[in-house]
Amino acid sequence: MMAFSKDNLIGFLLALSSSGFIGASFIIKKKGLRRAAAASGVRAGVGGYSYLAEPLWWLGMITMIIGEIANFVAYAFAPAVLVTPLGALSIIVSAVLAHFILKERLHQLGILGCVMCIAGSVLIVIHAPQERPITSVQEIWTMATQPAFLLYVGSVIVLVFILIFYFAPQCGHSNALVFIGICSLMGSLSVMSVKALGTSLKLTFEGKNQLIYPETWCFMFVVTTCVVTQMNYLNKKFSRDLVKDRNLL
Repeated sequence: MMAFSKDNLIGFLLALSSSGFIGASFIIKKKGLRRAAAASGVRAGVGGYSYLAEPLWWLGMITMIIGEIANFVAYAFAPAVLVTPLGALSIIVSAVLAHFILKERLHQLGILGCVMCIAGSVLIVIHAPQERPITSVQEIWTMATQPAFLLYVGSVIVLVFILIFYFAPQCGHSNALVFIGICSLMGSLSVMSVKALGTSLKLTFEGKNQLIYPETWCFMFVVTTCVVTQMNYLNKKFSRDLVKDRNLL
């Protein structure tokens, strides 16, 4: 069972606040996409970028950035096995806000899914193993370059390319799982990189400069690539939802 040290408690609270900000940002951004699509007639899902001129979308983006920063810092203080499951709570926040703000009904299966998210997160957090102290970003690099993890990374990259270049043009706008799959797969790669980058910055602030190692910059590149890709396809997914909402009217 996870013993809550001071650092773990800080990471836990940061992860909770991160879920709140990120969950709210989805709703704000969707409202911004609705306004942008109504004003320009071009949706993000078909290549439109008019949402970049919509203040409400930028408010949602700022909210998400605040949440991601809190999540990033949480990884520096607490183990990934503690922080990552708490990210699922952003789904609960989004579902509740969507019900009251966007007037989207939460059906029984949706309620069951929310309960399962909460239960799963609580179980993982309670029974999470202890994390051994990390003294250098090179330690994480050694773990990340083990054959088993490299095989996983290669498989994920292949799947992402298949989804982007084959399934997204074919059925991305009719099946939300395509865009969700891209974001989820990229997110699985970003966890290790965010943990490594957060740890390296924490060690640097403590006087052990990790910016001199190329591994730190490599992890930073992976984080940036994953975040940009996820943001692009999240917008496409929201745009697809807008079309579905209009068709139901």
